Amino acid sequence: MKLPNFSHFTEENMEHAKTFTILSWVLRGIAAVILLQTLFFKFSGAKESVYIFTAVGMEPWGRIGSGVVELIASILLVVPRTVVYGALIALSVISGAIFFHLTKLGIALPAVDDKGELFALAVVVFACSAGVLILHRHELPVFTSVSPSLE
Repeated sequence: MKLPNFSHFTEENMEHAKTFTILSWVLRGIAAVILLQTLFFKFSGAKESVYIFTAVGMEPWGRIGSGVVELIASILLVVPRTVVYGALIALSVISGAIFFHLTKLGIALPAVDDKGELFALAVVVFACSAGVLILHRHELPVFTSVSPSLE
């Protein structure tokens, strides 16, 4: 009978795992909190949200639809088994927001007294979601199905 090899449980590896876990939760938390805090504005029809989605020709369906997608992404980001899916969805929806800021809306939205804060929050969500996706890339089905067995 062969005994299991526990040589990979070194102090250095354990510290790496702890750092990975903390960084992952911080990035996921930041992205999820920002996405969740914007839901009130989208679902309540706040003037900022209505203005933005009217300007891009997607009011009200784009406002409500993106809110639903952001809610789903937020939930998936905080559930350990679905982190990569939440990061992918958050990255996709926030890429749309950044695209419209850069092409139609502008960085600042003076009509709704925004000096670029909404764009900055979108960039933060993008960066955090990208970071989460990089950290958890090994959990993507595309990579797990072609990865060699580690047995």
